[in-house]
Amino acid sequence: MSKIRMARSSKRGIQHGTGKRQKSPRKREESVILYKGLPSQQFSFHTFSSEVEIETFQKRLLAWYNKCKRDLPWRKLATTEADADRRAYAVWVSEIMLQQTQVASVINYYNRWMLKWPTLQNLAGASLEEVNELWAGLGYYSRGKRLQEGARKIVSEMAGHMPRTAEELQKLLPGVGKYTAGAIASIAFGQVTGVVDGNVIRVLCRIRAIGADPTNSAVTDRLWALSHALVDPAHPGDFNQAMMELGATVCTPRAPLCTECPVRQHCRAHRRMEKELKDSTKRLIGRSASKCSQVLDVEECASPAGCCSLCLPPSELWDPSLGVTNFPRKTAKKQPRIENTATCVLQRRCHEDKPEYLIVQRPCTGLLAGLWEFPSILLCPGQEKQHKATMAKHLQAWVGSDVAVGRLQHVGEVLHIFSHIRQTYTIYFLNLDKHEGNCKMESALPLCRWVTKSEFQNSAVSTAMKKVLKAYEKWRSTISVSKVTKRKRDSLCASEPALEADRSSSKRQLSLDSFLAPQPKN
Repeated sequence: MSKIRMARSSKRGIQHGTGKRQKSPRKREESVILYKGLPSQQFSFHTFSSEVEIETFQKRLLAWYNKCKRDLPWRKLATTEADADRRAYAVWVSEIMLQQTQVASVINYYNRWMLKWPTLQNLAGASLEEVNELWAGLGYYSRGKRLQEGARKIVSEMAGHMPRTAEELQKLLPGVGKYTAGAIASIAFGQVTGVVDGNVIRVLCRIRAIGADPTNSAVTDRLWALSHALVDPAHPGDFNQAMMELGATVCTPRAPLCTECPVRQHCRAHRRMEKELKDSTKRLIGRSASKCSQVLDVEECASPAGCCSLCLPPSELWDPSLGVTNFPRKTAKKQPRIENTATCVLQRRCHEDKPEYLIVQRPCTGLLAGLWEFPSILLCPGQEKQHKATMAKHLQAWVGSDVAVGRLQHVGEVLHIFSHIRQTYTIYFLNLDKHEGNCKMESALPLCRWVTKSEFQNSAVSTAMKKVLKAYEKWRSTISVSKVTKRKRDSLCASEPALEADRSSSKRQLSLDSFLAPQPKN
């Protein structure tokens, strides 16, 4: 892995890789980021070669951010909260919630969270059950658990004070990685440190034409080094948020808004796209354009094809139809594993004849740890065909007696895709009669409880289980409509003979009346 040395120049405008003799080795190292073993031509192409260019980039990006940034609740707290610990806590919660989750989905959860637990001390005093209930539906449930664990650690071991640097945040708090630590430290405490998330990776790869696999550890290190070099020392928090905002709203994955980009003058991908368009125009009007697509621009990477570790690999050359979205190239995603689970909506009517459903708490570790669900069992390979019998046997733990397979009614199937699992739920329904003696089993099995529909919706249940309940209700309404239709049809069939007899009687009466009626005189 390449070693990275980073420092900022005290003297502006010094360039590396120009061929000029440097005044001293110290100044040479301080001028820009140096990558050991990286040729100067590649260095100039894939990084910013002067402090002047970096300062211009910073000014343009920050001016755009101050004018166009979205109005988000955590940004308000980060700028208006005077207490540093509360400010850092507000940023921390937002960054954890935003991991692998879109902003639109996070806002309501964030507002409810901060209303219920506005401080670290409030969160430290909450139960995991309360945390899971509020987090339900947001996904990646271990995030909420780690937030609570971190709050308790800060209150009990750090006198309620958040760590002040990215290094300490990453080292001391559970669930806080390099990116989250950098975001909290720069936004809440003003530490001059860069951040690299998915949005920042996309921006950096496009502005410096980095086409190598960004998941490669060596490439990741270089992206982090570039991020550290770009961050504005006077406004590190705003700059990092501006980079993320640019990637989220302008430099998007599929349809980037290049005409609205404040730093497109610095974007090598955009420059390459414009060059390709000019070359295409020349070919269309008949001008000589031989080898125009092979001739490198003066600012192109001067490395032989395939020798630069940051360029597009030879097997994935520039695709004109993709434009700037050539960068970064998507890596092949690992296929999610396929799983099948049998689940049962177990219903009873013990109180005022209102339906209640049994939910069971999952183990405290693993997938959906600590959440509640309908009685479910993961089917092993080969069990799919016997899932009804498997489900009936599994229900004995809660029903307390053998459940005949014939009593289980098949509802249907629901597909739910987790980040790494493609889960199919085969749904069954079982109605327990109120005289079956199953209404007091909570004392024997404390990890289960009966809930009404509204209690179910407010419990710490996953989105997958809400899908299961919705599928069951749709099936039940379909069955109800079918029963009503059948009763009407049976009623009509039963009344058909009487109607036929009435018709025959009416016909006979009409014939008799016609015979007895006086005949008209001629």
